[in-house]
Amino acid sequence: MKDYQDFLDEILISTEVLEKRIIELAEEISMDYKGKNLHLICILRGGVLFLADLMRHITVPHTIDFMAVSSYGVGARRTTGQVRIALDLKEDISNRDVLLVEDIVDSGYTIASVLDILATRHPKSLKVCTLLDKVARREVNVPIHYRGFAIPDQFVFGYGLDIDEYYRNLPFIGTVDSNRYEPQD
Repeated sequence: MKDYQDFLDEILISTEVLEKRIIELAEEISMDYKGKNLHLICILRGGVLFLADLMRHITVPHTIDFMAVSSYGVGARRTTGQVRIALDLKEDISNRDVLLVEDIVDSGYTIASVLDILATRHPKSLKVCTLLDKVARREVNVPIHYRGFAIPDQFVFGYGLDIDEYYRNLPFIGTVDSNRYEPQD
């Protein structure tokens, strides 16, 4: 596997800017959920770093759970529009204040499907927190209650977002120079 610097176009969001914004989001969430039964649901795998950093700064008691869903085929860069649940929740969410934590929302198909599924489980409230919002790619209208950053329609990686399952560990969000990157088979 190549070094990410071989195809990094630019650092779109630095480590410092990420950290500052995540703290701001956590403060807002803490105020909004004071005295409530907050349950964070992380969409795997990309949302893990965001969840870990976000929950460290949320000051109200909360629980967590995970879902693994996908609307992308293996190695695909665009959604298929068909959502598949690979891992479902372990906890009952009925009558709980649920905050869905996602790394990125682009077309909206995945998050809309997950919201539909979770709504049938009767949470007290159901909201969305996304680190990245690729508004220009939106095909399905979805409510975003907490947004880290609105970003342009570019292929991004780092801080939980992968390229062929690699580079999730990078502490920043970078953009890919498509002239220097070839997808792995």
